[in-house]
Amino acid sequence: MLQDIRDKLKAWRWLGIFMLGVLIVIFAAWGSYGVVDLSFGTPSYAAKVNGEEVPLTAVQQAWQQRQSQYQQQLKADIPLEQRRLLQQQVMDEYIDRTLLRQRAQQRGMHVDDAAVGSAYQSEAAFQVDGKFSEQVARGVLLQSGLTPAGYEAQLRNQLQSAQLLQAIQATGFLTETELQHIFALENEQRELRFALLPGTRFEAAVPIDQGRLQAWYDAHPDDYQSAESVRLQYAELRLDGLADAVTVDEADLQKWYEANKARYVEEEQRHARHVLIAVPENADAAARAAALKKAQDVAAQARAGKDFAALARQYSDDTGSKGSGGDLGWLRAGASIDKNFSAALFAMKTGAVSDNPVKTQFGYHVIKLEEIQGTAGKSLADARPQIETDYKRERASELFGDRQEQLQQKLERGGSSDLAALAKEFGLQTGEAAKYTRSGGAPLGNNADLNEVVFSADVVNGGRIGGPVALGTDRLVIVKVLEHVPARARPLAEVLDEVVAAVRKEGGSVAARKAADEAVKQLAGGADLNAVLKTLGVSATAPRLVGRGDPQLPVQVRDAAFALPFTAGKSSYKSVPLEDGGAAILAVSQVKPGTSGANAANDQQQAGQWLKREREGESAAYQLEMRARATVKRNDATFN
Repeated sequence: MLQDIRDKLKAWRWLGIFMLGVLIVIFAAWGSYGVVDLSFGTPSYAAKVNGEEVPLTAVQQAWQQRQSQYQQQLKADIPLEQRRLLQQQVMDEYIDRTLLRQRAQQRGMHVDDAAVGSAYQSEAAFQVDGKFSEQVARGVLLQSGLTPAGYEAQLRNQLQSAQLLQAIQATGFLTETELQHIFALENEQRELRFALLPGTRFEAAVPIDQGRLQAWYDAHPDDYQSAESVRLQYAELRLDGLADAVTVDEADLQKWYEANKARYVEEEQRHARHVLIAVPENADAAARAAALKKAQDVAAQARAGKDFAALARQYSDDTGSKGSGGDLGWLRAGASIDKNFSAALFAMKTGAVSDNPVKTQFGYHVIKLEEIQGTAGKSLADARPQIETDYKRERASELFGDRQEQLQQKLERGGSSDLAALAKEFGLQTGEAAKYTRSGGAPLGNNADLNEVVFSADVVNGGRIGGPVALGTDRLVIVKVLEHVPARARPLAEVLDEVVAAVRKEGGSVAARKAADEAVKQLAGGADLNAVLKTLGVSATAPRLVGRGDPQLPVQVRDAAFALPFTAGKSSYKSVPLEDGGAAILAVSQVKPGTSGANAANDQQQAGQWLKREREGESAAYQLEMRARATVKRNDATFN
């Protein structure tokens, strides 16, 4: 079956590899899958995929989360065009996910309960100290609006889809001829020189007038918007506050201590002395050998019975302990000690001197172990303050989880629209955030989940109380919007300096690129590179061979260099527009194809990477084929 699938996909593979990154743009222009939903009324779905509905709320919630993530990264509202593109991505992801699951089920992919259970318990968000916690899983799912059964159903679908993709990828392979061709291309080197021509050189000559400023302002409305904001009333529950309110029952505390006694153990400590023979970082082999020999001589004297403290005062380079005879005090394993020093010290017997000098970043150490204090359990009386603190915090954690669940259930039932009343009922502290934007705001900070809740339609416009939202493992909030201030266009007079700077930058970049284009024409006609660059007031880098992944080059210059057609014996030139403004003038004078065989381990690693890329191409091609055959209806009002 898989070979049959592979044969059918050969015509799609090149498109899968090279076009997957631009599919969204194509779909945005043509309308994904070529189908438009012309039904009347307000659909309850985001899309219909081969007749199956994709839930509207799921896509809307995913968009809210994606939007919050991008706004946190941008620290501003998302520009309109980028917003539309991101919405298209979210929709496409849900459609693709549905198509994959449908195809996996059609192909008979099966996931048993044991695999689902294993995946469920392996989820990192459900772990505490590396172990699955049912209580944590329940809390996380509750926060996400999911039940364990619903989450397991999602896992089963994901595992089925993964099975299908793994089966498709397993059909990918590369022949030896293909591998050698890839080696030649991927490991190719090109000798190049380049010069950067910044737009700032031309900005002063850019004409500035009211008409040009107005035209720029009108053409870039999203750049001059005030941020959407709200005035929030909030109520929060903090774990510390609950812990402070916990009453200690003496019998319960004793019982809790007995169950957690292993947590209150005094670790083993060792009293040590040492002699350090320092080795400078830049020391050569001879200096290092001399330091080691000196340390070995000191160790021999110590083992022969000479007073260790006297040896430390005479020979040690550790100024901090030399005066006290090399005394380091009591040390715990690994606590602020070099790992080699710690390993040697905790393998020694009382009174012993280290068999061999111990090497650390400071040099060579001769160590003597004076005394050992073994591990010992602390009684309730000995450690009562810490034990009481831990007891209260654990009891508070239980109350915190219960209260979060009760609050969630009450809000889901629509039990109250009065935040102050809820705060009183559940013991929450209230406050107000005067200006909260999609990038957060004091005193609540910037939290993606909270941003998603605050700016959801029901909360920002409908007056509904949002939450509870966890702002950490020890803090949750509920919120109510008191006032909503939509984003607005800032008048030109208010942003005049920003507009002038933008016009000058754009004009300078255009002029720089025009000058670079003219320079390349001169170079192509036989002019000398250095002479041409001198007229522009810039100079080129020295010629050097570079690879496709050279991190020292500007990415656009490097990509242009390897895309530039080249004829042996003749330099090639190109003008390269730069993203941050201005241009680069590029000259390629030599091309050296890559080869395999120089490093067998590296060759094998590269071949594995290329095979992975080939198999990912197979998967991409398969998904393209699914899309081409799919019948999809979209709800154009999904993101309204």
